[in-house]
Amino acid sequence: MSAAYIDAFIEYLLNSRQVSAHTAEAYAHDAVQFMDFLASIWGEQRSADFASVDYGVIREYVAHLHRQKYEKRSIGRKITALRSLFRFLVAEELAGANPAALARLPKLDHVLPQFLYPQEVAALLAAPNADTTLGCRDRAILELFYATGMRRSELVAIKLPDIDVEERQIRVVGKGNKQREVLFGEPAAQALQEYLQRARPQLLRNRSDGKQEDTCFLSKSGRPLDASYIYKLVHKYILEAGVSTGISPHALRHSFATHMLDGGADLRTIQELLGHVSLRSTEVYTHVTTRRMKDVYAQTHPLAKGGSEQDE
Repeated sequence: MSAAYIDAFIEYLLNSRQVSAHTAEAYAHDAVQFMDFLASIWGEQRSADFASVDYGVIREYVAHLHRQKYEKRSIGRKITALRSLFRFLVAEELAGANPAALARLPKLDHVLPQFLYPQEVAALLAAPNADTTLGCRDRAILELFYATGMRRSELVAIKLPDIDVEERQIRVVGKGNKQREVLFGEPAAQALQEYLQRARPQLLRNRSDGKQEDTCFLSKSGRPLDASYIYKLVHKYILEAGVSTGISPHALRHSFATHMLDGGADLRTIQELLGHVSLRSTEVYTHVTTRRMKDVYAQTHPLAKGGSEQDE
């Protein structure tokens, strides 16, 4: 597959499948990786001979991924990417069938979402120095993450017209280009207002071309931030705040959902706020809260560990 076909595949993913730009880029990378595998078994001349790929080749590729020690989740995504790739190739009459459709996805180990306890969230939100321009921006980012449970890709795409500070809600575009309204409370509203009034105009003045920009969150050079930078930014403050080890920036989204459920919110409401298509994706948080309940019981009840002490 030439670079032109890769570009066409990405366009197909964005327009026909309506996946996010991040997913399209990952799938394109997986397609190139599969081509490299074909080149290794058939030679460079046949690296794009997709019409000759059958289920046996797909199985051989999956076995190769296992030998390379890829995690089950990564292998599953690569199989899903190949399914999309061959669906595209069949539509373009570059392949006669979709052999990847026969491949079974690896059964994933049940891993519960990571989350922060409320006191850890408080320490994280207090970590940025809001007296500085970038600290003011970072405080608003962290506050919105926890207050809304939105994804990184959704946060960097927020435009000024999407924000209603008075009503404390933001219109975001999630997976599949689906729009939804997310809500936030007074602390996030204050942090966002402070950023918009004080820090953002200073950042915009740093833009070398002098153009106006309606993307909400800007870099120190006055340009839109990207999702990878947001990951690094949140991770930096997680380390500075000294909260739980092994916690990823995505844990703020999980913390939002877990704390909402702990506070009495119903699953349907949390599903809507998170932008989950299926309620099954949201139900995992019931397992998180059950685990927390068991942990608290084990740590606090005098007979939780099987003791038999009684008052005399």
